[in-house]
Amino acid sequence: MDRKDWPLQVLVAGPGGQVEAWPDEPVTQEDYDESVAYFEDRAKWIAERPSRVPADGPTTPVAPAIKLYHSYPLKPSDDPGRKALRNDYPAPIDLDGVTYPSVTHAYWALSTADPNARAAITGASTPTAAQRLAADASRRDGWEGSRTSVMTGLVRAKYTQHPDLADILLTTVDATLVYDDADSGFWGDNAGRGRNWTGRLLELIRSELHARRAGIV
Repeated sequence: MDRKDWPLQVLVAGPGGQVEAWPDEPVTQEDYDESVAYFEDRAKWIAERPSRVPADGPTTPVAPAIKLYHSYPLKPSDDPGRKALRNDYPAPIDLDGVTYPSVTHAYWALSTADPNARAAITGASTPTAAQRLAADASRRDGWEGSRTSVMTGLVRAKYTQHPDLADILLTTVDATLVYDDADSGFWGDNAGRGRNWTGRLLELIRSELHARRAGIV
């Protein structure tokens, strides 16, 4: 039974009437008045609900969604704009003493257990070349189930090691980030058909950056 069923039955029965649950007990004036008050409070709550803000902030983004389109930068720029948020942007990251030219290089290098293939991918001239080399190598056991964790660490390293790029990510405020990736419906949005995991991870790392700069963590 829904919570509002009892007050509704009382209203229908009226003072002196009977409700199904207690056929031997007539509805009192007090019961009736409480039922009226219940529905008045409910109507007031429903009217105010659109203007209510959850205790931890609004549920919808303040900033409009931002689409991160394909770009193929071959060298860093003094003012890269949002192109810097692409995984193929040339922002070297250091992991365990190995320097990868970009997140894309690192991702594909770590996707294979073949040391020769990994070295070739790391040294590829472009992110596209790195991906092509990786396509010819075998994937590591369990890669599909762990790739999101690996990418999370890589994206975090990029913005931790490059504060200037972290500033660019923070300028997106709380916007939904839509990542364009024609090669992957897993990492990209692909006109709403993909899972947009890269965009979601960027939002996660952005939140971590906000928390760190606010002294929360």
